[in-house]
Amino acid sequence: MRVNIMVNGRPYAADDVWEGESLLYVLRERLGLPGSKNACEQGECGSCTVRLDGVPVCACLVAAGQAEGREVLTVEGLADHARRRSSATAEAAEAAGPGAPGAARPGGPGESGAARLAGSGAVRRGAAEAGRPGESVPLAPVQRAFIDAGAVQCGFCTPGLLVAADELLERNPDPSDADIREALSGNLCRCTGYEKILDAVRLAAARTAGEAV
Repeated sequence: MRVNIMVNGRPYAADDVWEGESLLYVLRERLGLPGSKNACEQGECGSCTVRLDGVPVCACLVAAGQAEGREVLTVEGLADHARRRSSATAEAAEAAGPGAPGAARPGGPGESGAARLAGSGAVRRGAAEAGRPGESVPLAPVQRAFIDAGAVQCGFCTPGLLVAADELLERNPDPSDADIREALSGNLCRCTGYEKILDAVRLAAARTAGEAV
């Protein structure tokens, strides 16, 4: 059968897909998008996490046919997705005007804890370096934060963690540690001990808030 999917904002058609194929197999083997990793194939490790119509799922557990006509976001599209989201947020803020209710002011009561943290020069540095020379595509804030916080070791679990963390920050820009732990509870890492991963998500939240102020 043919499966038509919108992946990272682009239409794809996969031919000769058999009924038992997973979305993960189609992404990796048929569409040439190997970022989502094939590890447990049982939905236990989170290494294959993608977003299906905005919701994080384990691609190894989703039948390819279930993705027909739907939108999939993989780690390969994370940077573009973050840029579009940032542009939409900026346009909405501009349309609302500086005096709109709830608009945050630096140091004011409407400013989040992450925004206050972003005031330090060390945190702001990362946002400015998002387009370092040699990078053909600027990274998403969460991707840059994972690098700067030392949250990447073997890297096998990283794509799934990035997708899950980015989804968290999209719906909750100023998450608590409990929020972060819950959002990443389905993603296993054998290398880092998780503390650097938590640091990276905190850093990404801070930088994103700093850019919005």
